[in-house]
Amino acid sequence: MLKRLDDNPEKTVTVTIEGQPVEVPAGETVAAAVLASGIGYTRTTPVSGSPRAPFCLMGVCYECLMIIDGQPNQRACKEYVAEGMTIERQHGTGVLQT
Repeated sequence: MLKRLDDNPEKTVTVTIEGQPVEVPAGETVAAAVLASGIGYTRTTPVSGSPRAPFCLMGVCYECLMIIDGQPNQRACKEYVAEGMTIERQHGTGVLQT
């Protein structure tokens, strides 16, 4: 389990992670917010369905792909949280939601 260094951030935003509202520090990446929330994994592979989680945290490995505000294949480590953002695990290749 990850633990934030600052337990009392000055500014927070509320995002929805897998249907649950979560208060997270403003300026944090989606990947950091998801890892700190403890959901375990961010996506599943299209071939075997195996769960995957962020690895490099700098946008190179693409293991952190998630559906962010209805858009699949978003690198969670490169996106910053925003008030009202919706974050979901991506299953397989991701399907564009309309």
